[in-house]
Order: sequence, then C-alpha cells, then structure tokens
Amino acid sequence: MTDHEHALLGRARPADGPLPDLAVAAADAGLLDVAYVVEPSPVGDLLLAATPNGLVRIAYLGADAAGSGAGADAVLAELARRLSPRVLAAPARLDPARRELEEFFARQRQAFDLAIDWRLTAAGFGRRVLRATARIPYGRIASYKEIAARAGSPRAYRAAGTALGGNPLPIVVPCHRVLHAGGGLGGYTGGLERKQTLLAIEGVLSGRQLPPRRGLP
Repeated sequence: MTDHEHALLGRARPADGPLPDLAVAAADAGLLDVAYVVEPSPVGDLLLAATPNGLVRIAYLGADAAGSGAGADAVLAELARRLSPRVLAAPARLDPARRELEEFFARQRQAFDLAIDWRLTAAGFGRRVLRATARIPYGRIASYKEIAARAGSPRAYRAAGTALGGNPLPIVVPCHRVLHAGGGLGGYTGGLERKQTLLAIEGVLSGRQLPPRRGLP
C-alpha cells in the first residue's frame, strides 16, 4: 500500500474501527476523483476509468501483434496529470461500463448507454469528430471524409484521422468503424488486429472483405 493510500485510510478510518475499503473510504472523504479497473476482454486487457461525470478513459494494455498498447502505470500517470492525482482502483464504480462491454463482446449489445466525460478530448474540431463517430450505428462503417464533413470541415479528413488516433474512449466511441473511402482499414490506436476483431464482432468483416454497409444516421 502506498503512502498516499495510508493517508487516505488514516483520514477516513473511524476511531478504533476496522480499516474500510480504500475506494469507499476515499469516496466518503471526497478524495476519489478518478476510479479505475483493469478488465480482461477479447481484445486484451482494458483499463477503464471514470469520474463522477462519466466514463473518461478506455486504454488498451499490453501489446497486440503490432506492438500497440500501453502499460497501466503509464495510463494512470496520464490520468493523474491531466485530471487529478486522486486516482484509485474502484471496480464497483465501473460496473456499468464493465457490464455493457461484456454484453458488446458477447454480441448482446449494439449501443452503449453510458455517461461520457469528454475532458480528455481536444475541444473544437477534434471533439466534434469524436461525437460524430459516436453516432455511427453498430455494424456500419463511415469514411474519414464523411466524419470530417459531419464535424464541419469536409476537407479536414487528415485532421479527423489525427483526432480519431487520439480517441481516449475506443470501442464506446467506435473509431474502429471509420475506414478509408476505398474500404482500407486505415489506422487504429490499438493496432489493426484489434480493429479487425471489433469489426468482425459486429459482422462488418468476413475474412477481410467489407460489405457495403455504409451510412451515418
């Protein structure tokens, strides 16, 4: 247990009482700003993080075949630097996200019903790109140019690609559904193997052939 955790427990522990659960103690003391959990999935371990405003981060941990992925310590350091140093493991706070992701991977859920905290996305065009991406229906695809147009700048498809590459909420904000206009997979923050897996779960990929299931709502 770290010194910070000891300090949290010391502040929240009742006199002569038992040691409380750290996350509960921190929350009761108003010291839990970012809750996180590491969750296994068909695309590798995911670090999920949430603030009181909603889900704020989904990070791929470890490496895929192409070497993509980050370590948990690096993700937690980023959250502490950009949001708050009061970051603690609190699995129960992430139960809704864990449940919905499990249903998605089991092909039992086609839309997420989670509050989103957008603070890790750049304001302006980048955030509009991600909000447009969040509206791509399950099992459908869109091109970078279409997403750029929905975000208000049809010619800024390269900038749209950059915004998608920095998506802090993959899967829930489904940047895996954005491909090149000609059908090429394009890039993906978690590596192309994960992108292919997600598209296959949604029935978009059969082998490597893309059916014409385009269209934004």
